[in-house]
Amino acid sequence: MEHSQMNMATLDSLKLLDGSFIMPHWLVIDLEATTEEGGWPVAEMEIIEIGATLVNQDGRELDHFERFVRPARRPLLTHFCRELTHISQSNIDSAASLSNVWPQFERWLSHHQARIVGWASWGDYDRKQLEEQWREHRLESALNELPYVNLKQRFAEARQLQRAPGLNSALQLAGMQFSGQQHRALVDARNTARLLPLIIPN
Repeated sequence: MEHSQMNMATLDSLKLLDGSFIMPHWLVIDLEATTEEGGWPVAEMEIIEIGATLVNQDGRELDHFERFVRPARRPLLTHFCRELTHISQSNIDSAASLSNVWPQFERWLSHHQARIVGWASWGDYDRKQLEEQWREHRLESALNELPYVNLKQRFAEARQLQRAPGLNSALQLAGMQFSGQQHRALVDARNTARLLPLIIPN
């Protein structure tokens, strides 16, 4: 099954023994990572914050996960990265490594996975960054068992846009305003989830 495809097999997994269905949930993830002005390749970036919001198909939050992560190769954040994300060096110095944080995420995910029909992010970067660091740290993830949707691409296709917009621009096109501090993982994930009902209708 393609990452971006939802089919009846997915919905059948949410069917109870009495024939009724439980409300499907979506997981929206956003990452913040080490970077410098002009950007770095994904292979050189490291996750410094994970934000995930579990929502129903109306985009209403049911639970969330938020953690800072201490990078291994470049533990000192650049000035550009600190200014962009409003994440301080002390936030990172006191954080655990991805090898310790990711199992915490997986435990949190395990409580909800039976109801989740897929996970999504704004653009493909977050998926690529996770896959890169799963390989690097030899981590397993239940996310690999879930369909993935690039909401940025799907939004552009639905609106017949020649170029996929950034999150802030997409919200404005949808008649919304960004809520909170941009470039913080959970805040970005929550704002992305607000667009979910417009991109993947009930």
